[in-house]
Amino acid sequence: MRVFLFGRALGPAFVAIGAMAAASPALAAKTTRAAPNQRVRHGTSTNWSGYAVSGAGPYTTVSASWTQPAVECATTKAGYSAFWVGLDGDTSNTVEQTGTEANCSSGAAEYGAWYEMYPKRPVLYPKPVSPGDSFSASVTALARGRFRLTLSDTTKGWSVTASQKRKSAARSSAEVIAEAPATRKRVLPLADFGTIGFSGASVDGSLLTSSTPGLEPITMASGETVKAVPSPVSGGSFSDTWHHE
Repeated sequence: MRVFLFGRALGPAFVAIGAMAAASPALAAKTTRAAPNQRVRHGTSTNWSGYAVSGAGPYTTVSASWTQPAVECATTKAGYSAFWVGLDGDTSNTVEQTGTEANCSSGAAEYGAWYEMYPKRPVLYPKPVSPGDSFSASVTALARGRFRLTLSDTTKGWSVTASQKRKSAARSSAEVIAEAPATRKRVLPLADFGTIGFSGASVDGSLLTSSTPGLEPITMASGETVKAVPSPVSGGSFSDTWHHE
């Protein structure tokens, strides 16, 4: 997603859920979202930070691991952040993605997990998420327009997989991203997540490096205000650091 949604009820193909989780106040703030086409231009986005790969698609699979960061809600009493892997969204108007989030609502931290097939609304997993949990995630395009989206909390020992279908997906890009979610009208304040480290970031089975064809580092910025910046990537590993809400 170039921007992030939440709220669609689960379909029958979804594994281990059966019904949509009730959204917390922070989660509910993202139940309506803008289109995912706040484009990356010259390595800058208003709501993405991390890495995108494009130009050699269609891409088939993207994966990465990360440790769920803790948000500092004394800095951002009302702030939102999401961490995910996905296909599409950089150079197309659909996104197939899964990941976690870390939000601040009235100064209190809230954490969650989700998947989304934009422009459909996102689905929240009723699974526990805590700072320090180790996550792995992957999105894979299968035959006949089907996608498999898997998210695993290896610390708590749960794993969920969504099987979804989208024949119109261009599969023109792949991403590993830290995001500031947005409503239809504006990008929301970015929660102070400190620094998140991604590892094992790969596209179509190859770890991301500085020489990956079509690789683009993305800095999140609004005007002259830099919000989040990725480090250089090597061997599929990089970090992303919060700078401003």
